[in-house]
Amino acid sequence: MAKTFRAWEPEQRWLLPPAIEEFVPAGHLAHFVRELVREELDLSGIVEVYDDERGQPPYHPVMMTALLLYAYCQGVYASRRIAQGCEQRLDFMAVTALAQPDFRTISDFRKRHLAALSGLFTQVLKLCGQAGLVKLGHVALDGTKIKANASKHKAMSYARMQEKEAVLRREIKEMFRQAEAIDREEDRRYGPDRRGDELPEELARRETRLKKIREAKAALEAEAREKAAAEGKDPKTAKPPAKAQRNFTDPESKIQKTNDGYIQGYNAQIAVDDTFQVIVAQHVTPAAPDVQQLQPVVTSIERTLKTRPQSVLADAGYWSEENVRALEKKRIEPFIATGRQKHGKRAPSPRGRPRKDMTLRERMERKLLTARGRKTYSRRKVIVEPVFGQIKQARWFRQFLRRGVQRVRHEWALVCTAHNVLKLRVAMGMV
Repeated sequence: MAKTFRAWEPEQRWLLPPAIEEFVPAGHLAHFVRELVREELDLSGIVEVYDDERGQPPYHPVMMTALLLYAYCQGVYASRRIAQGCEQRLDFMAVTALAQPDFRTISDFRKRHLAALSGLFTQVLKLCGQAGLVKLGHVALDGTKIKANASKHKAMSYARMQEKEAVLRREIKEMFRQAEAIDREEDRRYGPDRRGDELPEELARRETRLKKIREAKAALEAEAREKAAAEGKDPKTAKPPAKAQRNFTDPESKIQKTNDGYIQGYNAQIAVDDTFQVIVAQHVTPAAPDVQQLQPVVTSIERTLKTRPQSVLADAGYWSEENVRALEKKRIEPFIATGRQKHGKRAPSPRGRPRKDMTLRERMERKLLTARGRKTYSRRKVIVEPVFGQIKQARWFRQFLRRGVQRVRHEWALVCTAHNVLKLRVAMGMV
């Protein structure tokens, strides 16, 4: 007996098309993000920009916002890939209701409204707080280095700039000398009527490089003068260190050290609440050290959530007596490592009462060796590090698309917003 199969008729036409809600199953993330943006978020800062009735009507800004937020939740960041999703993926169609904006429209919308889109982080964070996802018991801090939209090979040190500037000046001078010699020879051969003032391509390229080097050199010198003035020194005599570097593609990015070597990038910071791994503060800095980032993070939490965490957990990169004093002044208990611990070696727990003459560092070292201190500090890794894993591994955010620290900060805020949206969806039972 022949086996009977279910019907498969690709040419079959539908009399009634399915509803948008039927494109993906009920409870799908696409439905959640679409309705969250439509019903819960205040997009007046984006919508009110559209006040000109001339020309073809634009795509609805609420739909475009939902599309971008959903794409970031799915780990899709490039405008061309987002546009492709609108044409090929049912989940994207469920968000856009079959609208298919092209990649240029998506890119322009993101550029135009990036600052307003980054403001969604605060709105979503407050929704997480209302849903009970944020308790501010233990909050863990950490930073990760993310590549800039620039190559480290497009950077040059101040010493190299001085050297290259002199070389290019000599080369340009020599090319002008040769051009004048050729002009004289051609005048002798063909007469004096030829213009002869066309700029050779090679000369134009060298002059452009010289201009970029001079601009970068001047920027480094300006930074050196500002630093000297801030330190109370004479800015007129200040000069940049020979190894000071500046990137020609994204001048605000810096060389960052990672476990895999050096990259041209930024230092992305987050603070994560212990309860559901919700990001409660975030920012980006071109500075590589973490030590100066702790206090701005705590201030951000206070400003957004109108309260303070009970304790802050951070690795040795955040250690400083100033940071400890600042937290204790706010009545926040610090658990900050004072140095790297050697693997396989565990110091014994302290006994007896602490000495009265102990320094701040000694008191912190002793606290982290107590049973309570070990247990609390051990939470740091399981609170904050998995969040970076979800962002960089699960959702493949490995490089910024925008250039310049302000634009990069807005982009990172949108990435962190998408993370919190996913946490909010779980809390509201949409799984």
